[in-house]
Amino acid sequence: MTTGYHFYKDCIDACLRCAAVCNHCASSCTQEKDVTMMARCIRLDMECAAACYAAVQLMSMGSSYAVQLCSVCADICEACAAECGKHNNEHCQECAEICKQCAEACRKMLVS
Repeated sequence: MTTGYHFYKDCIDACLRCAAVCNHCASSCTQEKDVTMMARCIRLDMECAAACYAAVQLMSMGSSYAVQLCSVCADICEACAAECGKHNNEHCQECAEICKQCAEACRKMLVS
């Protein structure tokens, strides 16, 4: 079985999209009226983006650790989606949905 960019393309695309939306969400959360209330959301956004970027790097290199990192990435995406889903603003709601999609793409890598 060939691994690398082409094998992981769908997951790589999902992770890149998720990282971009998480970065946008974190930045937007800092503009909310009660930033303290958004602290967990901001932290999870940043962790999720970092995990997504790391997963992309390993997948694109065809690393034997890519699938393991995809599992961790899915867990973080799910946590981020749950937290963002608690906030009633457009950027958090969008982030929650994209994180769920990314978690699903990462989980598919675990059974491929």
